[in-house]
Amino acid sequence: MSCARQYLSRRRMLAAGTGLVTGAFLPLAGASRTATAAPARESPLGAAAAYTNPVIWQDFADIDVIRVGATYYASASTMHYSPGAPVLRSYDLVNWEIAGHSVPSLDFGAKYDLNGGRGYVRGIWASSLAYRPSNRTFYWLGQIDFARTYVYTATTVEGPWSRLTTISTPYYDAGLLVDSDDTLYVAYGNTTISVAQLSRDGRTQVRTQQVFTTPPSVGTLEGARFYKINGQYYIFLTRPANGQYILKSSSGPFGPYTMRQVLLDLRGPIPGGGVPHQGGLVQTQNGAWYYLAFVDAYPGGRMPALAPVTWTSDGWPVVQLVNGAWGTSYPSPAVPTPPRQVTPMTGVDTFDGTTLKPKWEWNHNPDNTKWSVGNGLTLRTATVTNDLYWARNTLTHRIQGPTSTATVDFDFSAMRDGDRAGLALLRDSSAWIGVKRDGGATRVVMVNGLTMDSNWNTTGTGTEVASAPVSGGRIRLRASADIRPGAPRPGTFSYSTDGINFLRLGPAFSMGNDWRFFMGYRFALFNHATQALGGAVRVTRFELSTP
Repeated sequence: MSCARQYLSRRRMLAAGTGLVTGAFLPLAGASRTATAAPARESPLGAAAAYTNPVIWQDFADIDVIRVGATYYASASTMHYSPGAPVLRSYDLVNWEIAGHSVPSLDFGAKYDLNGGRGYVRGIWASSLAYRPSNRTFYWLGQIDFARTYVYTATTVEGPWSRLTTISTPYYDAGLLVDSDDTLYVAYGNTTISVAQLSRDGRTQVRTQQVFTTPPSVGTLEGARFYKINGQYYIFLTRPANGQYILKSSSGPFGPYTMRQVLLDLRGPIPGGGVPHQGGLVQTQNGAWYYLAFVDAYPGGRMPALAPVTWTSDGWPVVQLVNGAWGTSYPSPAVPTPPRQVTPMTGVDTFDGTTLKPKWEWNHNPDNTKWSVGNGLTLRTATVTNDLYWARNTLTHRIQGPTSTATVDFDFSAMRDGDRAGLALLRDSSAWIGVKRDGGATRVVMVNGLTMDSNWNTTGTGTEVASAPVSGGRIRLRASADIRPGAPRPGTFSYSTDGINFLRLGPAFSMGNDWRFFMGYRFALFNHATQALGGAVRVTRFELSTP
């Protein structure tokens, strides 16, 4: 992920959209990131079925991907959303589910609680996921706020995850390698790439050393992923946001390294989207290699795309292209029959059970005394504010592309005067449909003009542009979003008082496609007070559907 000082260069690169240059690609290991590369050959894709890119049309960026046995896992950036660093699971590299989160809470300072400060576009940036066979443990490693690095561990990806250690060196855009001798190494950096060795227990840094300086002709390299294949060490790096390069060392993890270009300005599989980059390599059980990257595709975010990889005889990887581009379709990976179907990323949630399902993430850390699940989701007001960006306990869900609709059943009978509750399209420019209660009267309203500046300070708290009176205590709200990239796209809002017939409310909302907020638009459920705490709403049903 590009850091703040790279905004200008990344903007230029995002604008450089087409063309094709392919370089070399290389093999990657399964559980431990150490592997034996197959000789150069055509990709052993085997299966007759095909998959379509993006394999996940939801916002999962800066991907790290591993295989443990017959199961694939991937991790992604989440910035200020909590819990952070989702872990996705797949049995075929194509169909994915969200299994858990590596960072249970963003306990890195009060700003992540919306307490005296805000953590927008901070928090969980590009990080690393690894598995250590010797103790059958998953490791997540990432730096926070350019200040220090945190390591979390778990024996299952569902958790519980716990913090193992804090390391004073901030390993920017790190890749964690569990070497074949069980030593832990970290590759990290921006332009200047370094490698650190950790102690046997993973709690402290034993050594760190600069191993590579990016040539000026290349520009910026970051987003490290660290692999050992056939006894050689590889650091897989992105040039944001249009290239991918790889370093190789035959002399050990501290180099010296030589560099090759993997891809540059390669036409991607999403019309209007960017160049696939900044992901990871993974090897299937039968020896085939794949690259899981992301594609900049705002307003929706950064979408994972999958392509097969082969290797040259001297050990460099090559992305397999379709008509000179990253394919929109490839033959499906030849893998054993999955043991079960993964949980769909769309569908209905009635908030049963005792915990939220892992597809949900809060905008900053929630006040856990002000919400509950079981017989629906109850959101009690947690903040007195007229600014949704300051309101705690706003619960978010990724939007499914290319277009999808969220429909929510609200029980608003326990709202109090001054309360605002509803369904938002949330980003640095936002809009919402919801319920306002003032002076004992209740209205359904559409509000737009919620905005932030480039420092993520609020510049607009919203303007009510349409309303209608409502009675009783229940309403069904709906937001539809078109997140196809390439241009600002419309979001529309409607409501129903009988649960069947919907009335459009307000004008279409134009969702911006600027990349600088990094995260894409999300659907968001909220309830905040403008006068006093004490009110509540209950969400009895949420449905994410596609046409």
